[in-house]
Amino acid sequence: MLGAGLCFAGLTGMVRWIGDDLPPAEAGFIRYLFGLIFVLPLMGRILRSEFSRLDLRLFLLRGLVQALAVILWFFAMARLPVADVTAMGYLTPIWITIGAVLIFGERIAAPRIAAIVLAFVGVIVILRPGLRELGAGYIAMLGVGPVFAISYLSAKDLTKRHSSAVIVGALSVATTIFLAPFALAQWVTPNPEQLAGLFVVAGFATAGHFMMTQAFQYAPMTVVQPVTFLQLIWATMIGVLIFNEPIDIFVLAGALIIVSAVTFIAFREARAAAR
Repeated sequence: MLGAGLCFAGLTGMVRWIGDDLPPAEAGFIRYLFGLIFVLPLMGRILRSEFSRLDLRLFLLRGLVQALAVILWFFAMARLPVADVTAMGYLTPIWITIGAVLIFGERIAAPRIAAIVLAFVGVIVILRPGLRELGAGYIAMLGVGPVFAISYLSAKDLTKRHSSAVIVGALSVATTIFLAPFALAQWVTPNPEQLAGLFVVAGFATAGHFMMTQAFQYAPMTVVQPVTFLQLIWATMIGVLIFNEPIDIFVLAGALIIVSAVTFIAFREARAAAR
């Protein structure tokens, strides 16, 4: 999980370096297009798999919402400090918990409700509405969490019938296809440095997700989840050392509150599963 955090922090920093010279949809499309290089070994398994109509709908839904989330994330990343984007990204598991209750009818006890409320308190600490202006980047980042949650919840149903390799590979293909028309509508010819940067982004993303998956296989989520907070430390260091972004104590405090809430929910779910 330490390695995954370093990869995701590096990914965020690289996207910040690319900035808004490329439209968000185009940057996301090129990143996923490069990502297909890492998915090519899975194409045989994807083509041999049997998909029901429900499976196809879920794969298409995942590709569409993932494309939307990627556009919002690249848009926010070009406008916000690296640490702010990383901190607000911790809210995605909270949206997944809420979605599981609304979509799958999962029961939720008072302690988990309290943890969810606490997580949103952490967001308020980060954003500090009324004390500073909230631009379009923050609004976009607030939309990333619930959109990503839809993608994750769709994957939860697909895991009952398909392997993780097939699900990840199909998501990469579908997201690339859905991003293509948005990218072509505002196409700006990228220079070699931007292409190299987006290739590195694809590599960081692939390595980070692989390491995170391995971490969840080796240890319970309750053990590895708190380690994700260190990703914010790496992101803050990147922001300070490379982009001259000031250290924001409110962002660090808000992220710690959110991670604590997410870890508590993971601990509760682990205990419930054990029973």
